[in-house]
Amino acid sequence: MANEIKIQLERFNLLTSEIDAAYHDAALKMGLSDSAMLVLYTVCSRDGACLLSDITGMSGVSKQTINSALRKLEAEGIIYLETIGARKKKVCFTDKGKQLADDTVLCLIEIENQIFDSWSEKERELYVELTQRYLDMLKEKIKGL
Repeated sequence: MANEIKIQLERFNLLTSEIDAAYHDAALKMGLSDSAMLVLYTVCSRDGACLLSDITGMSGVSKQTINSALRKLEAEGIIYLETIGARKKKVCFTDKGKQLADDTVLCLIEIENQIFDSWSEKERELYVELTQRYLDMLKEKIKGL
């Protein structure tokens, strides 16, 4: 039994790594860095504007990495930052950024939607539920390290 769990966990970890590698390959094919793709993906999924904290919170990538990607995208005229209140910033697409997102990450989002659409409602719910449960338990166990 313990060996079976070990094999399943190794397969799970391999699949997770392969999914990450597939997204990396997608970014390369689109001419984007991984961090730039994360920024564009998040802003695109939020209809062209979102809080900077949404990007850092959803990506799991360090604030420094996201800020570096933002500075580069801003210098290229892809996004601009808008100050909201004293401490919040909103990341917005320029027209050039909207076009870039439409030509790149929107295609990736459509692929993801096609995959999820090919699954039954029950399969989607189970996948998301088990993934969330795994993440929650992993975070809880890591606290005890």
